[in-house]
Amino acid sequence: MIIVKIKNGEPFDKAFRKFKRKVENEGIMRELKKRKHHLTKSQKKREKRKLAAKRRRKQEQRDLKYKQK
Repeated sequence: MIIVKIKNGEPFDKAFRKFKRKVENEGIMRELKKRKHHLTKSQKKREKRKLAAKRRRKQEQRDLKYKQK
């Protein structure tokens, strides 16, 4: 559960930004999107492989960037 303490005279916008930041850091929206639809085992495996490939590509790009310097 996320709790945002509001100081006296603090504008609503500032408190709302704090709330949004805490929600993002906790990963609540990510989890909500993940649970929105039921995934079968094969779909979960496919998604996991897709994310692993994405991580590998990102790492290769970083490695190439540093090797060029």
